[in-house]
Amino acid sequence: MIKKILFINFGGIGDEILFLPSILSVKKEFPESIITLTLEERSKGIASLTDVIDETLYANIKKHKFIELLKLLVKIWFGHYDMVISSGSNKFISVFLFLTFIKKRYGYDTGLLSRILLTKAVALNKNQYAVNMYHDLVLPVTKIKTELPELNIEKQPIKKNTILIHPGVSKISTEKGMIKTISPHEWAKVIECLYESGKYKILLIGGPDDRDCIEAIVKEVSPEKFENLYGSTKNLKELAELMSSAEKFLCSDSAPLHIAVALGIKTYVIFGSTDDKKLIPHNDMVVPIKADCDCPLRPCLWEKRQTTCSSLDCLKIPTEKIVQTVLK
Repeated sequence: MIKKILFINFGGIGDEILFLPSILSVKKEFPESIITLTLEERSKGIASLTDVIDETLYANIKKHKFIELLKLLVKIWFGHYDMVISSGSNKFISVFLFLTFIKKRYGYDTGLLSRILLTKAVALNKNQYAVNMYHDLVLPVTKIKTELPELNIEKQPIKKNTILIHPGVSKISTEKGMIKTISPHEWAKVIECLYESGKYKILLIGGPDDRDCIEAIVKEVSPEKFENLYGSTKNLKELAELMSSAEKFLCSDSAPLHIAVALGIKTYVIFGSTDDKKLIPHNDMVVPIKADCDCPLRPCLWEKRQTTCSSLDCLKIPTEKIVQTVLK
């Protein structure tokens, strides 16, 4: 009998939201099971967005990787799990899962060793929506398919004729040289034009990582043209609840995008160097906004480049195009 199930998924909060449908499907298959998720501490906010995760384990693999993994291994031994499901394409993962001594082990096929050490090595197909890529991991375990993330929050009544804008991206991505959105100056122009249309009330939101971006925008736009909600939410759950009240949501390629998808908000996303086909579902509720750029490497992150180029032609999106798309 499957009583305790361990999931392992390292990455940012956006990755955890994209991974959530896999956990949900397994929980639906084994409703009496206890679910533990192992993740990086920077993404612990995911636990506040769902009631499907019973326990969390943390491993800060960005620092002291092998020491952290050894400590994690000891915790897993004492957890007495019946099944483990892990994402990641590193060949070492199958060895790590084998060393957990958990009877049923599932991960991606990274070669012969993974096929020997895992109960089932699952083919890794990166050329699809990331939710589906992660969900492939649980195909040997369940036929149930959870199409999109599902959040357990208190949804707010929708405020008609409102556009909530989240312009920022995670600080860790910018520190690594991954520029994934337009400049604060361009965001300011977008807010100005949306205001001039007279159709919507503009709301501006952001988290701790977005402080510099928000401050730069606020300096350029008259305060009567938008409502600055920066600092009004204390955590990820409060942000999600606030987002649920918006009629439309305009954002960058960042974690709030995936929250909006889960909430079913009409969402518009600025895409530059990343691949929209892998990061958003193929439905009418999520609209990618992209530059008319013929760069042969586009999209370049992360398969072709680990940092963005200096020209950023893929982010030269006319303000008029962004505004017209949102106002349709």
